Amino acid sequence: GQGAGRTSRTETKHVGRGRTRKRKREEQAMKITVVWARSGKEAVPGGLEVKDGGTVDDLMVAMETKSREGKMATRRKVKLHPERQRFSLPPEQGKKRGEPLKNGKKLSDYGIKTGSVLCFKDLGPQIGYATVFFWEYFGPLAVYPIFYFLQEYIYSQWTPEVTKHPAQTYALVYWSIHYAKRILETFFVHQFSHGTMPIFNLFKNCTYYWGFAAFVSYFINHPLYTPVSPLKMYLGFGLGALCQVSNLYCHLILASLRAKGSKEYLIPRGFLFNICTCANYTAEIYGWLGFNIATQSVAGYLFMFAGAYQMTLWAIAKHKRLRRLYDGKDGREKYPKRFIVIPPFI
Repeated sequence: GQGAGRTSRTETKHVGRGRTRKRKREEQAMKITVVWARSGKEAVPGGLEVKDGGTVDDLMVAMETKSREGKMATRRKVKLHPERQRFSLPPEQGKKRGEPLKNGKKLSDYGIKTGSVLCFKDLGPQIGYATVFFWEYFGPLAVYPIFYFLQEYIYSQWTPEVTKHPAQTYALVYWSIHYAKRILETFFVHQFSHGTMPIFNLFKNCTYYWGFAAFVSYFINHPLYTPVSPLKMYLGFGLGALCQVSNLYCHLILASLRAKGSKEYLIPRGFLFNICTCANYTAEIYGWLGFNIATQSVAGYLFMFAGAYQMTLWAIAKHKRLRRLYDGKDGREKYPKRFIVIPPFI
């Protein structure tokens, strides 16, 4: 009887300690309500529990665990890896989107506590930036030469004999060096702010680059192509070559800005960056201008304008972000006055 009594008291003691530990864990954990960003409906029944003092990364791990356990308010069972997650604060009045939460930052930095509500978006299946960049640049490198080396087969209905002009040969060399450079920069120079992007971007980007490569090459290598004067050709390719080297140097400057693993936005300085915010885009755009001066094709100019338009949008966004971060207030440095991307126009 005494032994049974001692066992009973011991078990009761252990149960009591277990409940105490569980209660302490619950006190130290924050319970956060998560809703879908688009509908505002609850995304995780019962919310997410994250340790007090936790980070955005801890929040993402908790979300991944819930998705693996099938405890999401969705019919589709998906594994939400951190790369495909985006959390943000509820949008302020009059705004469509709230401030996104950044990896590595503490939840307390955003004023998040027990009972807080966060908006969540599933970014969909992801793919690495370097992978996307390789395939979108490999396409133009492979597609463009087809029209140069197979002229007699592709254009046989126009003329049985094909004469290659020096401008066509130099255009092939310029195009190939440009995209070979881009691939090498992808693996040995660029530091990406984000590790992945939606997999749909692979198909979108490849369609753009591969399609324009065929479009431009078809007309420049056409038997009826009329080359420009030798002077204009050499001036154009000379400008293009200078801009290609400048573009590489700008990329090296950008790569040296951040310490490895850092995602901080810093002010680029030196060389063309003393003139404009996105000097790498500047060199890229004027490089294609040189290519088009030397080749003179409607397809080439359309490619240049399409690229310049997209790069200008990116440059304006980057310029605004740097001006916002370096506003000269509270001891912060004031962003210097510069062109954005296409001096002397923008």
